[in-house]
Amino acid sequence: MMSLMDWVYYLLTIALGFAGIVLTLPGLPGLWLMVAASAGFAWLTGYDRYVGTPVLLTLLGLALAAEVGEFLAGAAGSKGAGGTMRGFIGAVVGGIAGAVLLTIPIPVIGTIIGACIGTFLGAAIMEMSGRMGTRQSIRVGYGAAKGRLYGTLIKLAVGIVMFFIMIIALLPIG
Repeated sequence: MMSLMDWVYYLLTIALGFAGIVLTLPGLPGLWLMVAASAGFAWLTGYDRYVGTPVLLTLLGLALAAEVGEFLAGAAGSKGAGGTMRGFIGAVVGGIAGAVLLTIPIPVIGTIIGACIGTFLGAAIMEMSGRMGTRQSIRVGYGAAKGRLYGTLIKLAVGIVMFFIMIIALLPIG
């Protein structure tokens, strides 16, 4: 029997799911927030009453796949341009810093642009500091930024799929 509190939990979980998608843009663990919120909903509403193991494992699997996809896209972009581990570390740190500090005021796209600019700068600067030539460092920065963009888009797409799964599978209707 569904209750008013079940609906409150559902709406809170869906709000956290939306927040998870938003947190994914600057590279924060938004998909894991979505998994945790869904598990919390299952726990609060009496596990298996509305959502059970198959849905939670699906969300967990999608989150893991998105993380692997993002990592591989970023690594492939940097490595494909001749980057080193130094450039990869610079790309990761620069991407997070760029998402926070270089975001331009355009909803959704602004954070992605900031993260890509930060990734480019981080990878290029770290490669230059490792005595790689300027032209090659810029090429590595470009490759890392392109990989970051593809990785973010992969993760965002998976987050949207997870969000729709949450909306449908967690619906407290019996």
